Amino acid sequence: MSIQYLTGDATFPVGSGRKLIIHVCNDIGGWGSGFVIAVSKRWKEPEVNYRAWAKLRAEQKKRLPLGEVQFNEVTDEIIVGNMIAQHLTQWVNGVPPIRYQALSEALDLVAHYALMNGCSVHGPRFGSALAGGDWKRIEEMIEKQLVAKGIPVTIYDFPDAESLAEEIERRRGEAELFKEIM
Repeated sequence: MSIQYLTGDATFPVGSGRKLIIHVCNDIGGWGSGFVIAVSKRWKEPEVNYRAWAKLRAEQKKRLPLGEVQFNEVTDEIIVGNMIAQHLTQWVNGVPPIRYQALSEALDLVAHYALMNGCSVHGPRFGSALAGGDWKRIEEMIEKQLVAKGIPVTIYDFPDAESLAEEIERRRGEAELFKEIM
């Protein structure tokens, strides 16, 4: 078993059964750039719960705990995991916001949750865009901490504009076919 790579939108995970969508969040409560925009367009709970958690921690004069994961059941079959694995939101003295140790700890929690709840794991190339991480390093962590434990993992690369238009047309066709069947 290895990571499956697909072109598509990770907020529309493929396959049957329960699906855990994971992504990296920062430790200061910032939500508004990158993959979280797509998450918020589909479901409100992950953002609302993350912001409430960040507000509570701020009232305690603490940041969100690196390495933790907030699991948000958004449907009977889809859970969104907000992994706290990014310190702040900007590079500081040449150091990117990603924190690999925190990501490793979060992936351990993801593995436990996925195994206990019979979930496959899905996501974008988390930690490698705004957080500045090295995808090869993150990929190795996923292989070791999830795939090696028998957890199916699918990583989605968002399509370019042309591919996206094709995907929209394909989905429209599926919707029309579904209407005809019903």
